[in-house]
Amino acid sequence: MEYIYSAMVLYSAGKDITEDAVSGILKAAGVEANAAKIKALIASLDGVDIKEAIANASVAAAAPAAAAAPAAASNEPAKEKEEEEEEAVSEEEAAAGLSALFG
Repeated sequence: MEYIYSAMVLYSAGKDITEDAVSGILKAAGVEANAAKIKALIASLDGVDIKEAIANASVAAAAPAAAAAPAAASNEPAKEKEEEEEEAVSEEEAAAGLSALFG
């Protein structure tokens, strides 16, 4: 997770996410950096719009919780509730792309 956090710090600071920058943050934090993991992280972030990925992950994480409250209060048949759960899983799977990216 340290590698992901270092990339997020760089992103938040408006800096380029490079191997040297990630390595520098890890070193400053007292973490022994693994060059292969850093290269994999940088490669996986190539072409990724981090702002959009964060927004999609936030929306997808909040959607199942918001959908669960009304469904619990209603008297819908079990089949319809299962369909809603399947839809929530689909949204979670969409967000899983981001979590898989950061492994």
